[in-house]
Amino acid sequence: MSRYARQIALPEFGPAAQDRLAAAHVLIVGAGGLAAPVLQYLVGAGVGRITLMDGDRVSVTNLHRQTLFRMDDIGKSKADTAAHHMAHLNPDSTIMAVSAPLDPANASDHVTSADLVLDCADSFAASYVASDTCLAAGIPLISASVVGTSGYCGGFCGGAPSLRAVFPDLPERAGSCAADGVLGPSVGVVGSLQAQMAMAVLTGMTPAPLGQLVTFEAIGHRFGGFRFDRAHEPQGGFGFIAPAQTRPDDWLVDLRAAGEAGPALPDATRLQVTDFDRSDIRPDGRRAVLACRTGLRSWQAATRLRARWDGDITLIALGDLPQGD
Repeated sequence: MSRYARQIALPEFGPAAQDRLAAAHVLIVGAGGLAAPVLQYLVGAGVGRITLMDGDRVSVTNLHRQTLFRMDDIGKSKADTAAHHMAHLNPDSTIMAVSAPLDPANASDHVTSADLVLDCADSFAASYVASDTCLAAGIPLISASVVGTSGYCGGFCGGAPSLRAVFPDLPERAGSCAADGVLGPSVGVVGSLQAQMAMAVLTGMTPAPLGQLVTFEAIGHRFGGFRFDRAHEPQGGFGFIAPAQTRPDDWLVDLRAAGEAGPALPDATRLQVTDFDRSDIRPDGRRAVLACRTGLRSWQAATRLRARWDGDITLIALGDLPQGD
């Protein structure tokens, strides 16, 4: 136990906490910038099993913040490469790499087999899918996000309110690292906080981070946050499905521009978000399935449709084609 002597020596930790880490199974969604500190600290601390999901490959534009990777890793699977590097950090920790994103089709199987889920994905659709699945299964979720110089980390589900209780609506524009930029150290700070919250949940430290959101602003080095233990779950929100979960009788709408990159969606009607301001655009009793790349345009179109139609609406975030395909 000399490897863990310094953390076992803490009065708040001790041998029992170390045993709980060794017995834990953690699902980490995303193997990018947030996952870099998360993986290193959780593997280093002795978490017994980790499932790591990411469908992307290492890119040179990510190396400034995704510090698990090296130049020789460019083009390789993020999940496989991160698992390989972590195997050399601590043989006590077993990492199963899944080179696929978390989506509505596979979320239940992966979430329900874990004791804790960490949302390190750069996708609000994946975050909502993880939260919805964790809420239904009673599994705690530590979700974090960083764009530009600002970020947050919070403890959701597992007896606390879900991500939707704090963020019931999407913004008019969803920020991204690619479009808005991001500072590597900002990601490191929030990822380290995410690892600390995970350790607290797994070992039963008090006060528990579930029901708490912490914010960080790199410019000025400011922390903030609040508790949301009594936040109410919103009614009537829009859920996500995978393309394979569509039905023949669905009213399937593709909101991407003609020629926009991404997976094909055969048999879909192509519309724009603004088309849903028209009263004649409606699904005539069928389930409305609205698809776009990230899910943002689908959410915006669904909000317009909901204002005048109370039928079943669900969303698809198609994403991009896998890198290298």
